[in-house]
Amino acid sequence: MRKPPRIFAAALVAATLLLPLRNAMADQSAAPALTVSLVTPAERDWPETVPASGWLKPWQEAIIASETSGLRVTEILADVGSVVKKGQTLVRLSQDSVQADLRKQEAAVVTAQATLTKAKANADRARQLRSSGALSDEKIVEYFADEQTATASLASEEAALDSQKIKLDQTTVTAVDDGLITSRSAELGAVVSSGTELFRLVRQQRVEWQAEVSARYLSRISEGLSVDIDGPDGRPLQGKVRLVGPSIDTNTSRAIVYVALPPDVQPRTGLYVTGTIELRTTPALTVPETAIVFRDGINYVFAAGEDRRVRRVRVETGRRTDGEVEIVSGIDKSARVVTSGGAFLSDNDLVKIAGEG
Repeated sequence: MRKPPRIFAAALVAATLLLPLRNAMADQSAAPALTVSLVTPAERDWPETVPASGWLKPWQEAIIASETSGLRVTEILADVGSVVKKGQTLVRLSQDSVQADLRKQEAAVVTAQATLTKAKANADRARQLRSSGALSDEKIVEYFADEQTATASLASEEAALDSQKIKLDQTTVTAVDDGLITSRSAELGAVVSSGTELFRLVRQQRVEWQAEVSARYLSRISEGLSVDIDGPDGRPLQGKVRLVGPSIDTNTSRAIVYVALPPDVQPRTGLYVTGTIELRTTPALTVPETAIVFRDGINYVFAAGEDRRVRRVRVETGRRTDGEVEIVSGIDKSARVVTSGGAFLSDNDLVKIAGEG
């Protein structure tokens, strides 16, 4: 008859021993997983952007060539990389033969002037004697014709002299504009012909970005739009759309947009860079990039509720600027988003909120 009290006593002892264990497990399950900081999404006005990529090329390239032929290069005064001014001497050609021809032509002009002087004297005498009959009509006509011929001959010789002076000037090859020499073909001692390329020049040292964009954006791109470029040395560059190419590549369905850079920005040409073209400005709901958790190819954020438990929310992201990312869908502006540490959280975790007791 004493067994029931013994069983009851044993059960009471077991319950007493298990109670602290249960309390400890409950406390452990209620302990915060992590201390986090929260932020509410910010409302920004951000421009829509079009991605682009392409080559940095000269704005305009000038070819400096010889305008005369048969002359030898006697002096080269510039090289690749030289910054030159308009009118600066770059190459000198041999002048000996040109100066000899010039002196010969000057003598021809003097001869023509003397011939004209004699012809004018005869013509003037014929005019005075025409009414007296001392000269026949045939002789008078001859003197007048000689005067006209001598006048035309002098004009022709003077034109030939001007031509020789131009040839003498052409023995000095000068820069057609301010700019940077990017190539040199001139060789000392070489005999040039008319049209021989001697130098290639980037006019005014201006460089532009020839950006390739998808054809579907062309209707929204116009002159004057702002452009952000990821510079070749990691330094961002800004530019403006100068021209939208009139044609589309049938193989790539892409078009060229010509972007002018500021005059004081002179990156090296021939580099391939990327950037974005800014379209119209629209509102954007943004959170810090650190709040985005990327798992299994999907973007998530963790949002905290009033019970201090977080829930994982799938979001669609859009534009990114200065460490912030646009949230297209998934949360609204009233959400309280975990700013960092989301990779260590799970859905429904209890968290401690920084700054709250």
